[in-house]
Amino acid sequence: MDSELITVGLPVALAIIMFGLGLSLTPGDFARIGRQPKAVVLALAVQVLVLPVVAFALVKAFDLSPLLAVGVMLLAASPGGTTANLFSHLFRGDIALNITLTAINSVLAALTIPLITNFAIRHFGAEGELGLQFGKVAGVVALVLVPVAIGMAVRSRRTDLAARADRPVRIFSIVVLVAIIIGAVLQERENILDYLSQVGLVTGLFCVLSLTIGYGSAVLLRLSHAQAVAASMEIGIHNTTIALTIAISILGSTTVAMPSAVYSLLMYLLATAFGFAITRGRKAPVMASAEGPATR
Repeated sequence: MDSELITVGLPVALAIIMFGLGLSLTPGDFARIGRQPKAVVLALAVQVLVLPVVAFALVKAFDLSPLLAVGVMLLAASPGGTTANLFSHLFRGDIALNITLTAINSVLAALTIPLITNFAIRHFGAEGELGLQFGKVAGVVALVLVPVAIGMAVRSRRTDLAARADRPVRIFSIVVLVAIIIGAVLQERENILDYLSQVGLVTGLFCVLSLTIGYGSAVLLRLSHAQAVAASMEIGIHNTTIALTIAISILGSTTVAMPSAVYSLLMYLLATAFGFAITRGRKAPVMASAEGPATR
């Protein structure tokens, strides 16, 4: 991958994606936590506290190399994304809960990603200048928070513009994700089969466990089925664009990016199968349109 694409193109692309996320959010999305605190606190606790532990256990069990281990932990630290909202809509989840979690997770990620990634780098002894030093942490905060804040500010003044930009930004997000995955795979084409054999099962298990823990913990707390679906999708479907961009453009390692690249391919299949499994016997899933706020 060209160095200018890595150092400039990917951060700019991610900033545009996060700006688009901001266009879909309002202050009310953050305030909603007071109206359904149990569901929000549960999902956030699993996302921030439980998933890194699950990822750490899998990395240890499969004895991954240091760079791949860091990649799995970076993946675990990445928040849920707008794709989780789409899957929640498809399987009749609580979209309002998803939007709230996406909003709060976008803020938390600026802190949790550096903390968890730096812990993994130190623990697994990843070589080189791979750590997220202060300047790099500031870069992560800027990439995640600043575009979201600008997007929310634009939405508050130009709701018509926010509505028109929704679909193009989502399409752009998909294109960027595909381009990053293809670029990372081409960069590591000589090692790709080895990486797949090492992290394919790990990332697949991590996805299934994330979805299951999200849904199961919500059921145990007697949340509604719609809230359980929303929690499972938010926890199980990560914003891998953030993880890939940080791995490639900030940490400078396509190897660290491999777990997120593989996860990006697997999560769509696994989340779809999981969604049908938990809605079996209930009303059929809806077919989502590319338009409208429900798919944010």
